[in-house]
Amino acid sequence: MFTRVVCNPNVLGGKPCIKGTRISVEFLLELVASGASRDDILRAYPHLAPEDVEEALRYAVHFLENDVLVSVEVGP
Repeated sequence: MFTRVVCNPNVLGGKPCIKGTRISVEFLLELVASGASRDDILRAYPHLAPEDVEEALRYAVHFLENDVLVSVEVGP
């Protein structure tokens, strides 16, 4: 399903990264959240392909789409 995003326990503690790099999916999400476009990211990291960025975003969506957020209040 995902060929460009890999998890290796010896690279960044096993965080999902773009294959052959130390660029994590988390880092790419932070760049996008900061307002960077795909083209901005590709200019800053020319060793990445457009498909790397796109797959990283799809990877994040895939693993977040079924999460359930539970809010718990702890009283005094």
